[in-house]
Amino acid sequence: MKTTRKRKVAYYFDDGATKYNYGTGHPMKPQRVELTHDLLDSLGVLKHVTKYRPLGLSEENLQLFHTADYVKFLRQVNTENIRQELANNTHNLSDGGDCPVFNGIYQFNQRAAGASVGAAYRLNQGDMEICVNWGGGFHHAKRNEASGFCYVNDIVLSILELCRRHERVLYVDIDIHHGDGVEEAFYCTDRVCTVSFHKYGENFFPKSGAKDDIGVGAGKGYSLNVPLKDGMDDQTYVTLYDTIMTKVMEWYRPTAVVMCCGADSLAGDRLGTFNMSEKGHSHCIEFFKKYNIPILLTGGGGYTVKNVACCWSYETALCVEKHQTLKEIPMSHYWDYYAPDFDIRIPISNTRENQNDSEYLNDIVVSLMESMRNLPHAPSAPISAAAETLANPMEQGAMDEDTPTNLIETAINPLEFYDGPQQQDPTPPLAMDVLQPSNEQLAETASPKQNAMPNETPSTTTTTLVDHTQTLNEPSSTPSEATNTAEDRMDIES
Repeated sequence: MKTTRKRKVAYYFDDGATKYNYGTGHPMKPQRVELTHDLLDSLGVLKHVTKYRPLGLSEENLQLFHTADYVKFLRQVNTENIRQELANNTHNLSDGGDCPVFNGIYQFNQRAAGASVGAAYRLNQGDMEICVNWGGGFHHAKRNEASGFCYVNDIVLSILELCRRHERVLYVDIDIHHGDGVEEAFYCTDRVCTVSFHKYGENFFPKSGAKDDIGVGAGKGYSLNVPLKDGMDDQTYVTLYDTIMTKVMEWYRPTAVVMCCGADSLAGDRLGTFNMSEKGHSHCIEFFKKYNIPILLTGGGGYTVKNVACCWSYETALCVEKHQTLKEIPMSHYWDYYAPDFDIRIPISNTRENQNDSEYLNDIVVSLMESMRNLPHAPSAPISAAAETLANPMEQGAMDEDTPTNLIETAINPLEFYDGPQQQDPTPPLAMDVLQPSNEQLAETASPKQNAMPNETPSTTTTTLVDHTQTLNEPSSTPSEATNTAEDRMDIES
């Protein structure tokens, strides 16, 4: 029975992430997650969630999806050896560009992935019912290369962990860009159904996600794409979303949901062209709450920083039923960024035309319904055996040996709200072996989907993965005395 009730919510925040910088002028700003955290604290929402600080995935665990060569490259490359490393294989990284090399690139991505995988573990164990990691959502990253500001695909890794306990995992992407990296990873399996709502056409990145791209082999029909045009508004989006996702839930019957909640689908985004407010965006999350199944929320795109913070704060509050009265921005560390309105609501444009007419959208709906109509309801698959929980994750390699274990304590950060001892909990291994496509499926897959998982013989050695999180204590009443430098503040706005 579909009911809405208060649920146990975990919230992941890496208070060292903002020391990493994609470069001046780059649209991706890790600081947006810190602004979100600061706003959530000032709104009082953090009192209603269980807070966790992520640790990093080891090199071995990253290789459960990414190739060993690529992970080694990420680990070694930095701004000092960039020419030498890029001379051998760029893996789509560059000195500048969409996927620049920056110092700490490996550690930054370790921790983003550690949060999403740790969240998936808690959902598997039943410790939590909703987990939030706004620092994740790197849905473009491929097995062997970076793409679209994304280096490590934390979403794929977290879905693999969920597949340990769940027969069917649903992935929903509401970022304005097609979730190509996640779709490609699961293009050959029915264990994961991917649904992406995104802008398509006009050479819009990543130039994929047509409605006819539906998967191959055992995965044929389980990749669903909703290609949209400019100007999509709340009412149109919500109607379309409810129509499609209601059918998906009836047909696929997932037992867990993972979402990429990119905020670049909001009105006023620096890179986006939709015209949605936080109401339409958050409806996509609220839709799943009534099904009472585990939900993992990740970030994604979003390049107008204050809008990102407002949207993700509103959606975190929605998870704990504290969103109804949110309006004014209370006094906070970054209060001046929300001038002149100091309003959590995202303003929409009265002049942007919605180019998605009813005929165009009806054609998409009919196509997707036809794709689902000929497939079996609720496909079943074996669930890999549960592994024993580790007794001491730090002794079992919770962090890579070259990753400083005191990174959090040494990071200079104006929002060090937490003090006191921390705790870690262990995580069993991912279930990579359950998603291997057959040779026939691989033969059917064309070159655009070469990043789907290969047909490898599962190793007889169990790879151990631990919960890469630390429990955070309750925030203190006042933030740290440390403040952002003028350079830091300018970079957030640039």
